[in-house]
Amino acid sequence: MTRGAGEPAVLAVDAGNSKTDVALVAADGRVLAEARGGGFQPPRVGVRAAVDVLAEAVGAAFATAGATAPAVQVSACLANVDLPVEEAELAAALRERGWGRATAVRNDTFAVLRAGLTEEDAGPRGVAVVCGAGINCAGMLPDGRTERFPAIGRISGDWGGGGGLAEEALWYAARAEDGRGGPTELMRALPGHFGLDSMYALIEALHRGRIPAARRHELAPVLFAVAEGGDPVARSLVDRLAAEVATMAAVLIGRLGLSGEEVPVLLGGSVLAARHPQLDRGVRALLAEREPKAAVRIVTQRPVLGAALLGLDALDAAPAAHRRLRSHFPA
Repeated sequence: MTRGAGEPAVLAVDAGNSKTDVALVAADGRVLAEARGGGFQPPRVGVRAAVDVLAEAVGAAFATAGATAPAVQVSACLANVDLPVEEAELAAALRERGWGRATAVRNDTFAVLRAGLTEEDAGPRGVAVVCGAGINCAGMLPDGRTERFPAIGRISGDWGGGGGLAEEALWYAARAEDGRGGPTELMRALPGHFGLDSMYALIEALHRGRIPAARRHELAPVLFAVAEGGDPVARSLVDRLAAEVATMAAVLIGRLGLSGEEVPVLLGGSVLAARHPQLDRGVRALLAEREPKAAVRIVTQRPVLGAALLGLDALDAAPAAHRRLRSHFPA
């Protein structure tokens, strides 16, 4: 289905825990409008309230574009949508808003995956690992088949991301200070980040809420800095994360039936996109042992690009439209 040059063909939504990006895209790949809104957290506020947050950004984009008709395709890549039942629930909630004639909801890992695949790749085919506050991995094939992990946390076998690193760093640092564990510079560096002089003071501040729990993610960069200084404990945690990233990617390559082939592996999220040398080297080396032909790339494009490309894929848009869209969102 085609539309006029100035009418929205795709409403792309990339919604993370802290912010939402929206783009209205014409059939020829031109971006008609963009908007940004708040974080998307249905587990905390409920589905309706979470979609209300999306509605503010979507409404702003439609108003900027002067669009009155719905888009042909809504392509929404959302955080906290980790199971098929949640995808169906959110798709139904978005359809109720009447933003598009067709609606597709995916986990936000697929936005990073599609953003990292270029027009030179053999169709939308590859695996992505996203490592920000948490960790997730997803893969897709040109025929639409996908593979992924639940990525709910420890109950689904997951570890990693900035949150996982911070939790482990705090554990080792606390035990170093009270004598239950061996020495590590983390014992001084973690409290020092918050202007405190001991792990006990940091533990108390976190427990009593003087330092909000949301600020724990600030400790991941501290961990990497300590690791670069040669601290064995910090370095072991970075190595553990590298092994987890490589394992997730290799397992999904196998589940997609692509083992032994040249497969793009896209690494995104704040932790992986930072290109920490030890982590980056570790991921590449460990993945090469299991899948020598895998081609690792760092994705720095905004994930809303991936959501929009997925929308154009659904409409069988011409390659020129994909290239025009991509030029609007440079890395």
